[in-house]
Amino acid sequence: MSRYIKSVTAAVLATSVIAAPGYAQQRTGWFTVVDGLAVYQGNSDLSGGGEFSANRAFLRAGGLYRFENGTSAGLFVSYGQFSYDFSSGGNQPWSDIRDIRISAPMRFQLGGNADLFVSPQVRWDYEQGVSASDGRTYGVFAGVSWQVNQSLRIGPAFGAFSELGNSETEVFPALLVDWDIADQWNLSTGTGLGATQGPGVSLRYKHNDQFSFSLAARSERVRFRLDNAGLAPGGVGEDSSIPIVLSVDYTPNPGVSLNAFVGAELNGQLSLESAAGTEISNQSYSTAPIAGLAMRVRF
Repeated sequence: MSRYIKSVTAAVLATSVIAAPGYAQQRTGWFTVVDGLAVYQGNSDLSGGGEFSANRAFLRAGGLYRFENGTSAGLFVSYGQFSYDFSSGGNQPWSDIRDIRISAPMRFQLGGNADLFVSPQVRWDYEQGVSASDGRTYGVFAGVSWQVNQSLRIGPAFGAFSELGNSETEVFPALLVDWDIADQWNLSTGTGLGATQGPGVSLRYKHNDQFSFSLAARSERVRFRLDNAGLAPGGVGEDSSIPIVLSVDYTPNPGVSLNAFVGAELNGQLSLESAAGTEISNQSYSTAPIAGLAMRVRF
């Protein structure tokens, strides 16, 4: 259960520019999107001894074309890096991890109230010093949503993805929700930028046209191919957690948004698998503070 749940937003992220009811649906023709994210995760104690901290940075850019009939098609490329710092009291399972994605999201209107989303994508997650092809996975995410009324859009979705260290294709269900539950209040299944994303829920309060505040929680997981010199040569590493964050969003104009957030990562786990798929270690880590900044530019 946890494996497919933690894989969902890797797919949903690729459709976020198209699926969101805001900017993309208000104009036709080409527009460009650039996203950036920087996150600091503070020191956390490992159950096996020692501690670690981590920094994460991501950049995504792409273009989208929206036709007059509502159909949209785009191409997006992202690059990210996790930098881990383990203390001398603990083992050094890995160091710097790279994440690269290419996605081609598409959106089609099915009548007046329904939309179909399809997003094929390829992703590479690997430790520095490893060939990118050794960390390649691929798959597709698709869903249908209906505008039930002026306040609610909802619908089913599914994903089918390959996974490092597992020869089977992982198929999972998902739910798309965008619900204006009251004036200035919105509840949605959230998306965002970053390689360790998973599905989540966000409650947002829109103070005015420029400022909004939100509380969000989601399940995160990233799996990556390891180099040939560590504790699990050629194996797979995994970092999973449940972050809960409070954020403030500043939107000075419709094309620019800035976000600052603080929170904590709960239920953290680091695991190692050998190249043959055997689990070598599985350590929990204590609640870790996190803080970060994000930005989006659309033009």
